Amino acid sequence: MKTKTGPLSRLSIEYLWGLVVIAGIFIFVNTHPIRPFDFWWHIAAGRDLALTGHIPTVDNYSQTMSGTPYPAYQTYWLMEWTLYQIYRLGGAPFIILFQSLIVTTTYALTLWLAGQRSGNWRSAALATLFAAALGINDWNVRPQTITFLIAAIFLNIIHMYHNRPRPWLLLSFPIGMLVWVNSHGTFPLGLALIGLWGADEAWNALTTRQWRSVRAPAIALSAAALACLLNPRGIDIVQYLTFMITNPVIQNLIAEWGPPTFDTLVGKLFFMGLLLSATILALTPKRPTLSTLLAFLAFGALGLKTRRGVIWFGLVIGPMLAEHITYIGISARQYIDTLGHRRSDNIKGIPSPGIQVVLNAVIVGVIMLGALSSLPWFKDLWPLSPEKTGLVSTETPVKATEFLLRENLPGPVFHAMSFGSYLIWAAQPQYPVFVDPRIELYPPELWLDYLSISAATAGWEEQLQAYGIRTLMLSPQQQAGLVAATHKSGQWQEVYRDSTSVILIRTD
Repeated sequence: MKTKTGPLSRLSIEYLWGLVVIAGIFIFVNTHPIRPFDFWWHIAAGRDLALTGHIPTVDNYSQTMSGTPYPAYQTYWLMEWTLYQIYRLGGAPFIILFQSLIVTTTYALTLWLAGQRSGNWRSAALATLFAAALGINDWNVRPQTITFLIAAIFLNIIHMYHNRPRPWLLLSFPIGMLVWVNSHGTFPLGLALIGLWGADEAWNALTTRQWRSVRAPAIALSAAALACLLNPRGIDIVQYLTFMITNPVIQNLIAEWGPPTFDTLVGKLFFMGLLLSATILALTPKRPTLSTLLAFLAFGALGLKTRRGVIWFGLVIGPMLAEHITYIGISARQYIDTLGHRRSDNIKGIPSPGIQVVLNAVIVGVIMLGALSSLPWFKDLWPLSPEKTGLVSTETPVKATEFLLRENLPGPVFHAMSFGSYLIWAAQPQYPVFVDPRIELYPPELWLDYLSISAATAGWEEQLQAYGIRTLMLSPQQQAGLVAATHKSGQWQEVYRDSTSVILIRTD
């Protein structure tokens, strides 16, 4: 007589490892507020696109570079429009939930791929945790998040096709690339993933003389490359990417474009991850494939060059490591067995299968309850640190901007760069920004003026006067010297202050 086996009877502690990792990611992103630097100007551009039906081509938000061509809108337009529509539909809670679903699905696919490659869900969970640790610094709401999901889909499709070739799977690559190229400028990384697959198949073909296996990645790469041309700039998008990579202002002013260092958490995690990965690949009894070695070298180099590359190293290498972690574990167990230290089967204290299933079900229930209670609408229930309370980060000058608009203070306004993104969203067209996180829009000399004024160096008031500035909206943390200098000057009157912002107006 057959015993019926339902879902609960198949619930093993092994599966809970992965569930805990994925639920932890979901809870973390749900309880992470929207940070101000990039999100707000992106949805402002999405708003303009939705209202006019045209992708903006020039800057309409700043007082300093108004009318200057700005091709980045044509790179991000699809996700800008999408984020704006989601925000319009449900505000900050919907945006956070959308972000959480994208990030969680990305790492769920990473877990699935790691499990398929390793055949061991514990190894898969450890590899996914490794990938998540390297990516946690890049989970803020911004257009590039969708690219992580597309990359995870590509990696899974490559594995599926390798195990069971089905031609229709190849459609995923041009479709995914079409979304990628119209959402963010990192689309060459998608081509690199397909290229790694092709290199691996070509290497295998050299030894087997079976060249048919190269056909699929060649078709996928060609179709994906052609899909990259289906963007508002066409082939000229390559020029924009070259400009971004070589722009000295971006390289020198944006910390995340610089290489990782031991002074930051992301740097420490990356260097430890790089060393750990190299150690695992060196010790594994299974010889790494060519694609694994190339991926380690290429994405390791990307991570060494820029902090933005750290998350990509984790996403690509994580599933590959899972397979080798499993082989190392098997070898370790075999070694122990040879020493004659097998444990007796009569170990006391192990729950019966029935009790274990019930305990696992209870654990799953607790995890799911925690994930449900982490939804943005229930965020007040969590004992979070002050910087994580609220749906919008405390770094965002929401109340100061409301005061600025309500009191109709005189413009132009000089403000902290970090405030620029929110001012673009909430204070246009009344208050064009001085500078904002669209770093490449502004020339080096303007950034030098901004830094000089913010540091209150000699002649700062003359510089403000040359720009016609009548109101200052400053960060007491980032521009403490300038705040102090304005009080000594006698030419500025403080009219507003909170923990995030100080507003002063010129008195003469």
